[in-house]
Amino acid sequence: MTTTALTDVLLGLRTGEPGPRREDSPVAVDAADRLLLDEAAPWVEEVGRGAVAVVDDRYGALALGAATLTARGGAQELVRVHQDSCTAAAALDMNGAALEMSDTYRHHALDAGLLGGARVVLARLPRGLAALRDLAEHVAREAAPDVVLLAVGRVKHMTPTMNDVLRESFTDVRASLARGRSRVLVARSPRPCDDGSAFTYPVTADLPDVGLSVATYGAAFAGASLDLGTRLLLEQLDAVAPPAGPDGTPHDEPGDVVDLGCGTGILAAWAARRWVSSRVVATDSSVAAVRSAGLTARGNDVGERVRVVLDDAGSTLGDASADLVLLNPPFHEGAAVRTGTAHRMFAAAARILRPGGELWCVWNSHLHYRGALERAVGPTVQLARDRRFTVTRSARR
Repeated sequence: MTTTALTDVLLGLRTGEPGPRREDSPVAVDAADRLLLDEAAPWVEEVGRGAVAVVDDRYGALALGAATLTARGGAQELVRVHQDSCTAAAALDMNGAALEMSDTYRHHALDAGLLGGARVVLARLPRGLAALRDLAEHVAREAAPDVVLLAVGRVKHMTPTMNDVLRESFTDVRASLARGRSRVLVARSPRPCDDGSAFTYPVTADLPDVGLSVATYGAAFAGASLDLGTRLLLEQLDAVAPPAGPDGTPHDEPGDVVDLGCGTGILAAWAARRWVSSRVVATDSSVAAVRSAGLTARGNDVGERVRVVLDDAGSTLGDASADLVLLNPPFHEGAAVRTGTAHRMFAAAARILRPGGELWCVWNSHLHYRGALERAVGPTVQLARDRRFTVTRSARR
């Protein structure tokens, strides 16, 4: 395989973001992608058909690049891919179609379908240790005995603890030389496991101060805990949203509630428990999040009343279909701090809400989102504020 073929593929990738590129806009191929492909090339070129898996590719550089590296006699071979983000999966499909490479990869869950028989696994290094542990356990227990896991990250976001987490599942862990402010962690020789099904995740925990339990997979935000922003939002909701009366009669309950960017589903489960006649939807772009939210709903006996949806910022929900939207928006994408996702979610809430409906939102106080909420949704009032977080209520015009 010539270097030219791989270069052509990488040059053809696009992010799909509309409008002119800003300074903080993502790029379709970065230095970490290029370093990982260079480090992995000797292994990828050696293994047979279906023996390469890719985890958390952003726009297709790893999946389509690996498919190009496997080409023998001009025929690119099948690469198995898992992306926790549905937006990343859509970006890969967009680029695969544009480069006429849609038949060179297949989407999978993080399971034996992705990893069975895999001898080389390429991954973007997860931001959290829980997600890294979940990935490492699956690779060590479900891939081929001679598998090599190569995970790339930005040096400034990498810690020695990441090596320690990989050593829980592999006996041989080393780091590549840094290049382009990136480095690859290489893990080999999976440790034996007495029970191959005994994965760490999902885990569950009780949250007695809010009367709920939470379940989580490794890649879900906040893990098996109640993050401080969600706690502050629930305190405000609890103060103004009385539960049903002693006879079970609901008091001014919203008909349709959306937990937008639901994470582990704590807000959705709380809403379903508090408002017994409401219809609740929990939506997130993360596979780990929606799986976690489903478990959280079932663990709190509201599984039949919470519909969990994988989509991008509520994109599958109808216009004017909700009376109340609850939102704790992310302020980062992976390890990069960006506010664009929050602004898209404000616009999504405005689209989803019926006239007169409300968006209850908690956000990092230093981001000063109130003006953006006024413009996107409608009149906005501050309900609570502390050093870190602000809670607001916006009424849909």
